[in-house]
Amino acid sequence: MNIEQIYTGCLAQGAYYIESQGEVAVIDPLREVKPYIERAEADNAKIKYIFETHFHADFVSGHVTLAKETGASIIYGPNANPTFDAVIATDNQEFKLGAITIKTLHTPGHTMESTTYLLIDENGRNHAIFSGDTLFLGDVGRPDLAQKAKELTQEDLAGYLYDSLREKIMPLADDVIVYPAHGAGSACGKNMMKETVDTLGNQKMMNYALRADMTKEEFIEEVTDGLLPPPSYFPLNVKMNKEGYDDIADVIERGTQALSPDAFETAANETGAVILDVRNQANFAEGHIPRSIFIGIDGGFAPWVGALIADTAQPILLVAEEGREEETITRLSRVGFDGTIGYLKGGFKAWEAAGKQTDHVKSVTAGELEAAVLADKDTPVFDVRKPGEFDAEHLEVAKSTPLDFINKHLSEFPNTEEFYIHCAGGYRSMIAASILKSRGIHNLVDVQGGYKALKETDLKTTNFVCPSTLKK
Repeated sequence: MNIEQIYTGCLAQGAYYIESQGEVAVIDPLREVKPYIERAEADNAKIKYIFETHFHADFVSGHVTLAKETGASIIYGPNANPTFDAVIATDNQEFKLGAITIKTLHTPGHTMESTTYLLIDENGRNHAIFSGDTLFLGDVGRPDLAQKAKELTQEDLAGYLYDSLREKIMPLADDVIVYPAHGAGSACGKNMMKETVDTLGNQKMMNYALRADMTKEEFIEEVTDGLLPPPSYFPLNVKMNKEGYDDIADVIERGTQALSPDAFETAANETGAVILDVRNQANFAEGHIPRSIFIGIDGGFAPWVGALIADTAQPILLVAEEGREEETITRLSRVGFDGTIGYLKGGFKAWEAAGKQTDHVKSVTAGELEAAVLADKDTPVFDVRKPGEFDAEHLEVAKSTPLDFINKHLSEFPNTEEFYIHCAGGYRSMIAASILKSRGIHNLVDVQGGYKALKETDLKTTNFVCPSTLKK
């Protein structure tokens, strides 16, 4: 038996490849399925099953394409109702894979079809659970993503989740390994650990949601407290996972159309496409196409695209470093953004060489902001980090305007007076700068290095509050 976790940091997502005696199961695959097929071929094995823990909201799974390419059966738990062919398993149904068995444990709560898969080894021992978004390390799945059960409240779903954990998962032995679908950084939970594998026994000791003496009422209150609104692209990804989608090869072929600066400009004007610049933030600050949006490929790319562009049908034109166009289109498709219609051939340098109009972002060091605040204590400073980061510690002079909801804060920025924006390290504040400039707000100054650099100055900060003591 071989179990491999295939972790994608950008999505904080874990897919799983399980092989036994030449038969393979893949759990929650990414949309680009070639690596799974090549791995099975290298193992001289056949992909037999594709297990889906639920209809994912934060990424588009590769189940449809992988089934088409391999003939493998797609397996969902009870209550699932996809529009494509799939096996809808019953609770406790078993699937043989070589010498091992994978057992369906229906664990509703995150969604009503949410299912945990229990792996039973060749000796009949419970070896591991693949818990999807039911149980994370340090947390559990949020119960407010009920796109398929709108008659249920988040409190109702949290109650189902309480029962699922205590009836199906907590009775399992402490040495059972927990393989979750997500880790820290995912929007599917609130307080996940950075680790991606643990034992159930350790989770019983340290995961707040698995306290043995916790009542259902306490669980519901804690799990639902402090939930931020989910990204608006989530329901669109659920729809794609439930109804199917274009083959990723077709998406890449459409998107990898090399456009000259003139053709690129014409396409932007005629289609209303978003110009998405995925270069490094320093390069974007030095020069970019006016009204383009920066979301760097080397940061938390796909989730920020989903959160800020939101409409998966939105046409997109790319500005990327040469050679990274296909990578960018692939990563966009992971979260359902299949509308890339081309990229700027030769990149931003070609745009400049063609004599096209450019823009830039004014940027200063943390020391320069310090000098500005010391000279004028009313200097406007805006912190675009998440609310929890701001609550934990921030500059006394700063106001919280989280990037996730930047469009709701547009009226708070000065109309003519110069103001400063910062995040933790510089990535998110450049995204915010690009959005503000695309909205016609140009009197902003980005602070290089973000809060990390600002802490090294003499600017006054609030007393640090450990995030674990804040409301979850």
